[in-house]
Amino acid sequence: MDKIPLGIIIPVYNEAENIGKTLTAIKENITTPHRIYIVYDFDEDNTLPVAKEFLKKGIALQFIKNPIKGVVSAIKTGLKNAEEDYVLVTMADFSDDYTVVDVMCRLMEKGYDVVCGSRYMKGGKQIGGPLLKKIISRAADVSLRYITGLPTHDATNSFKLYRKSMLDSLVIESNGGFEVGMEIVVKAHFSGFRVTEIPSTWTDRQEGKSRFKILKWAPKYLRWYLHAVKKRFNRIKL
Repeated sequence: MDKIPLGIIIPVYNEAENIGKTLTAIKENITTPHRIYIVYDFDEDNTLPVAKEFLKKGIALQFIKNPIKGVVSAIKTGLKNAEEDYVLVTMADFSDDYTVVDVMCRLMEKGYDVVCGSRYMKGGKQIGGPLLKKIISRAADVSLRYITGLPTHDATNSFKLYRKSMLDSLVIESNGGFEVGMEIVVKAHFSGFRVTEIPSTWTDRQEGKSRFKILKWAPKYLRWYLHAVKKRFNRIKL
C-alpha cells in the first residue's frame, strides 16, 4: 500500500457542534489521500464520540491524547506524531477553507516547505470575527511582510501546510497558543526553507466558543514578530 502523503492535525476541545461539519468538509473537498489526527486533552471531551462515528464511514482517523493540556501542546503533539510527508494544521470549528488543500499539496510537490493559507493576499477573505482581532492581525501580518520580507501576507493564520522533514529540523519553542504557526513560518524562512502562500477564506465559527485569547497571547505573537525583524536587520548588516 502506498504511503498516505497528507496528515491533518485537528486540536479539539469540546467541539461536538462543529467536528461533524469539519470532517464532512474535509472528506468532500480534499482528494489527496490523507489521515486525520484528532488531538484531545481529556477523555470526556464531547468531540470524541461524534468524531468516532466517522470511523464507520471509512475516514482514516487517529486519536491522540495531549500529554500537556492546551492548544499549543496539542498542535505540537500532532506535528510530532504525524507520519506523513506533508502536515496540515486546521481547526475543528469549521473555519478553514478545505477547497484549497489539494492545491497546497501540489505546491509542496513543487518543492515548497511551507504553504500558508492567506486571508490577506489578493483573493483571500476573512468573514466575521471580532473587529479588534481582525485589525491587529491584519496590521501585524501585512507590516511583517513588508518589514522583514517574509513571503506571506498572513503569518499568524494557523491554517498552514508543512513539510514534515522541515518540521523535524526545527526546535519549536511556543508555549502560549496559536502563535506556534507564526513561529514556524518565521523560523522556516530565515533557515532557508521555501515558503509560499495561497489565497483562502477564513470564516468565524458559528457554534461554540472560540479559544483564541487575544490579550493573553499578543505578547507571544510579538516575540516572533520581533524575532523576524531582528533576523531581517541582521541580514541587512551582513
